[in-house]
Amino acid sequence: MANPTVAALAISDRLTPLATRWLGDSAIPFRATLFEKSNVTNWLIPWHQDTALPLTKKIEATGWGSWSEKAGATYAHAPNWALSRIIALRVHLDASTLDNGPLRVIPGSHLSGVLSDASVAEYVSTHECIECIVPRGGVIAMRPLIIHSSSKAKSAEPRRVLHIEYAVSLDLGNGIRLAVV
Repeated sequence: MANPTVAALAISDRLTPLATRWLGDSAIPFRATLFEKSNVTNWLIPWHQDTALPLTKKIEATGWGSWSEKAGATYAHAPNWALSRIIALRVHLDASTLDNGPLRVIPGSHLSGVLSDASVAEYVSTHECIECIVPRGGVIAMRPLIIHSSSKAKSAEPRRVLHIEYAVSLDLGNGIRLAVV
């Protein structure tokens, strides 16, 4: 979010209304990540949920734990109630195709709450996934708890995605505040 171009896009008239469709009256961008998959940076992402949030400080609160630090920010795995206040918009800088390792999701899985790794694996084994094929410039909205993955690319075709996360408010209550990273 420190990049002026990314910050401007995150608060633009194009993205903010999309985020408010899921969050209500307010959608505040707090984290942006650029994913770049190419023939040089080609990786596999196993099935998982996104449960870590950046916070302004470490707190003692029920449901928060597994503290870590990344690029100077404090992160904790968050409880379901906090993650339900988040939506991510994935802006596709390149087309996402069947051959360049697209995002795969299991629709509706976010409604199951925070799952253990074993429960994620069990869920995946009993539910259908879809591959998210998106044209260049397209946007996908996803909840942090949706079970998702991506395979390695089969082609040299790049796949760059700007993943911007929005919250209803940076203040989650009880002294818990999201960090802008």
